Amino acid sequence: MAALDDLITELERSYTETRDRMSDPAVYNDHREAAEVGRRLKQLEGPYALAQQWRQAQADLAAARGDSELAEMAGDYEAEVARLEEELKLALAERDPADEKDVIIEVRQGVGGDEAALWADELQRMLQRYAEQRGFKFEQLEATANDGGGLKEAVFAIKGDGAYSVFKFEGGTHRVQRVPATESAGRIHTSTATVAVMPEAEDVDVEIDENDLKIDVYRSSGPGGQSVNTTDSAVRITHLPTGIVVAMQDERSQLQNREKAMRVLRARIYEAERERQAAEQAAARSAQVGTGARAEKIRTYNFAENRVTDHRIKLTTYRLDQVLQGDLNEYTEALTAEERRRALEA
Repeated sequence: MAALDDLITELERSYTETRDRMSDPAVYNDHREAAEVGRRLKQLEGPYALAQQWRQAQADLAAARGDSELAEMAGDYEAEVARLEEELKLALAERDPADEKDVIIEVRQGVGGDEAALWADELQRMLQRYAEQRGFKFEQLEATANDGGGLKEAVFAIKGDGAYSVFKFEGGTHRVQRVPATESAGRIHTSTATVAVMPEAEDVDVEIDENDLKIDVYRSSGPGGQSVNTTDSAVRITHLPTGIVVAMQDERSQLQNREKAMRVLRARIYEAERERQAAEQAAARSAQVGTGARAEKIRTYNFAENRVTDHRIKLTTYRLDQVLQGDLNEYTEALTAEERRRALEA
């Protein structure tokens, strides 16, 4: 109890200090500082409100214990205090500061040729449907078709409060086991597609010096190499300090392609820095459910058995058809619970 009391006292001090900073003209007039302080205040508001409820429940319990007429209510107050303490422990557990952000997702065909490209296309549709079911907005940024009708690679954004907290668990290798349409002998093949999930970085998160950018423009080309535009509208941006390269050609306007490329570049730089920090903090890494690295096999989709298995939490369901329609809530909730459990342990 003493430890929790100390944590709550520290939470209240942080909340009051952050709220006071928010009304400081020096902070208010600094765009970057105001955004950071505002984000911190938003993170603290929920736990702070719980702390006030906990203090009130503690006071009610003490009053009930000291008053014979209220004594019969003591059990209810004890249960309320215990419930609030559990909620507070979860609320005070270390959270990923990027959880509230929008996301940029990259899906690429992996091992398996044309079948892997078809699978990448299905994965994008699954994630798009899931986003729409959660009330998020889906925005296609780039898509490159494979000659066999599938998807070589795609980049898209998902916007909405807490999008990263939902989609971060989709990062990694998704493996499919099924009989391809082109397989005459009916043999099951295993193919993969990789997913990278990055928080969409704002200007205040990543400062990019224009002098660090090498920008090339060229004519965009469609499948098979034919030109789809007679002007140099495609854009390739190289961030010289990190070597990160982003190319965009889907829009007819060079300006629009440049804007999209900068959004993806900013997200990649932000994610690279987050990965560097996580590598330095062993405790932070242990609090994650998997690393989200594309090389990590996170889930297997078996068509013959209508089975989906998430290897990180050993969760298997037999409703593959519904999962591909975007019904991923059961997996997200289980992965979130495991992440919180590990954060509490840490």
